[in-house]
Amino acid sequence: MITCYIVDDEAHAIQILARYVEQTPGLAVVGSADNPLQALQAISTGQISPQVVFVDVDMPQLSGVELAEFLSPYSRIVFTTAYEAYALQAFDKNAVDYLLKPFTYERFLKTVQRIQHTPTPASSQREQEYFFIKSEVKGRVTRIDLKDVLYVEALENYIRIHTVQGKHVTYLTMKEMEAYLPKEHFLRVHKSYIVHTPYVRAVEGNQIIVDNKDTIPLGAIYRAEFLAEVHSRLWKSKRLP
Repeated sequence: MITCYIVDDEAHAIQILARYVEQTPGLAVVGSADNPLQALQAISTGQISPQVVFVDVDMPQLSGVELAEFLSPYSRIVFTTAYEAYALQAFDKNAVDYLLKPFTYERFLKTVQRIQHTPTPASSQREQEYFFIKSEVKGRVTRIDLKDVLYVEALENYIRIHTVQGKHVTYLTMKEMEAYLPKEHFLRVHKSYIVHTPYVRAVEGNQIIVDNKDTIPLGAIYRAEFLAEVHSRLWKSKRLP
């Protein structure tokens, strides 16, 4: 599931793009903003972690091109605008694509194909199978295999990494840890938790149960993105009830 966020100062433009995303298999809208500063705050602080951001170029306070400079380390960027003159600027910022308004659903699908063939930022760093952290024991570094991580828990200025073998505390922030972990398998589900989705055993209301039977709270602002991932893998009958 590719998660998408839309930034446009026109509500009608957000509605059209959201409809295109929602009717496309494999895509999900996890949020939108009509204010570029609001979008910058939400994404750069880790409140939400979309894999793709659709950005209108011509906006007040902060242009889409300026916004993209801040967001490109976190997400793939697709520019949308009614002004063709901005196209060169868009590609100069390494955007995945440039959608000239008004655009059809067929044109949108071409953008989706480009998105699917464009790696997420820093993906080369995230493809590693293991990593090292500074241990609680002075002078020691500890190896952790990514496949063994169950979830990550915030502890003020530290984090606790829960693995199938045990727990490890290290001096990192949740924002830093979220940037290191591959978004395809690790999702922020609460301001204090990141979960490794293959280890999710069940979801009950606002609680996530992982394989070791620990229970993790599901935060309201992360709920849509997490449930979109769950529903993308949900097997259900197509028969009428």
